Amino acid sequence: MKKKILPILTVILVLCVMALGVIYICLHDIPVLNPKGMIGEKERNLIVIAASLMLIVLIPVYILTFIFTRKYKDGNKSAKYEPNWNHSALAETIWWGVPILIISVLGVFTWISSHRLSPFRPIVSEKQALTIQVVALEWKWLFIYPEQGVASINFFQFPENTPVHFEITSDAPMNSFWIPQLGGQIYAMPGRRAQLHLIANEAGEYRGSSANLSGKGFAGMVFTAKASSEEAFHHWVQSAKQSKGLALEQYNHLVEPSENNPKVTYKLTQPNLFDQIMNKYSAPQN
Repeated sequence: MKKKILPILTVILVLCVMALGVIYICLHDIPVLNPKGMIGEKERNLIVIAASLMLIVLIPVYILTFIFTRKYKDGNKSAKYEPNWNHSALAETIWWGVPILIISVLGVFTWISSHRLSPFRPIVSEKQALTIQVVALEWKWLFIYPEQGVASINFFQFPENTPVHFEITSDAPMNSFWIPQLGGQIYAMPGRRAQLHLIANEAGEYRGSSANLSGKGFAGMVFTAKASSEEAFHHWVQSAKQSKGLALEQYNHLVEPSENNPKVTYKLTQPNLFDQIMNKYSAPQN
């Protein structure tokens, strides 16, 4: 009797675990699965499609594993004994054909998405893109608005439904810039200019972070990306212009390692500050 109940209890346990996983995902705000931007939505859809295709193989494998361990276990006298059986055209077709088909479909989706979601590809919009230059420091983020003449630490604001063109570098160990609800991460490396195009479909505050270990202050290297109305954005810019100035001298103090930095705004008084940071890692000209 116990031998018959055990498989049933195992199946119930597996189903309960799966149900709890689904309930957890539905009740908790997982940023990657709750995107607020066009790029984030397309990346979420790609994750769902890829996971669904892989489940076509994974679920039958687990089911067959359970069936085989029950049917062919030691002591099961009812199992058919076929010591000379060594080939089945149907079985070979299934376990080779289905994975090949799935991998082919997944490859096509990946190829198309890799080009459509290229971080270097501008977002087509009626509105002009806003340029924000990002510098990864130890252990904080500096955001520079070259056109507006302002800068900020661990916070940046931008209009909703407006493409944002990020130029990303690092003046510290290699890092990774990531806003989960808006799109995927991109690496920030000293002397290199990476690019990323994102957009927010609605107003809100979105948590950003470092996605690459970079020392003891890594845990506190977070920032806030705030999408707002055009009017609120321009008001924030005017307010930032009343802040203290940020020139190369002040930047040289700012670049010193520090942890858990508060949000700060600056009036940008150093032209081409981002380019000067990049040039620090350029080879001297003869």
